[in-house]
Amino acid sequence: MDILFLLIPLSVVLVLLILGVFGWALYNGQWESEALDREGQRILEDES
Repeated sequence: MDILFLLIPLSVVLVLLILGVFGWALYNGQWESEALDREGQRILEDES
């Protein structure tokens, strides 16, 4: 039972950390559709 006093706050901190990283990635445009489309086309183009 005592372990719950450790695990519950740790899990809350972990969830907040994950949400913070996800929010940072969204705010900085990591999932912009233009970038994803450009990378998909880049592998099909001939570089030589």
